[in-house]
Amino acid sequence: MKKKRIIIKFLLKFFVTYFLLLAVYSIYLKQTQQKGDVFSCDPMTETVAYQTHKLAKFLGFNTYTGQHESELSMKFFVGDVYASRVVEGCNSISIIILFLTFIIAFSGSLKATILFGIVGTIVIYVVNIFRILILSLLMYKYPDYQYFLHSLLFPGIIYGTTFILWIVWVNKFSHLKKVKK
Repeated sequence: MKKKRIIIKFLLKFFVTYFLLLAVYSIYLKQTQQKGDVFSCDPMTETVAYQTHKLAKFLGFNTYTGQHESELSMKFFVGDVYASRVVEGCNSISIIILFLTFIIAFSGSLKATILFGIVGTIVIYVVNIFRILILSLLMYKYPDYQYFLHSLLFPGIIYGTTFILWIVWVNKFSHLKKVKK
């Protein structure tokens, strides 16, 4: 009976948190994106593209970004070549929402949940910036491997990072750890 209660509590916290965060994010996107005659990405996607460009410059690569004229994306150029595009799904917010939802559903102490949520969010965000940069550089150098790089290899990096953070959370900080003993 205790295990059923734990599962029901987890599912309830998970879905309430997920849909609440998703609703807030959807409102943000609706208010900040513009499509039609003029396209404009949400500020978070623009920031991710810009920070990826700044990291590339710091590492010695000749890159720049710009708003795509006919879609909600930022163009990412390596040299003069349009190597990739950064869309809303690339800004890591959706995966951060999923990450936060999981740690809240498997909550630990309030302090641990907040601190791990902040640290995990930063880790996911930074890994994502590096992921976009490496993906863009590889797509520039190996355009024939775009499907493999974009659809298989690089999602594994961001989801793998999130999964590792979840494992650390459950094993070190969540209340579930105390129930197992």
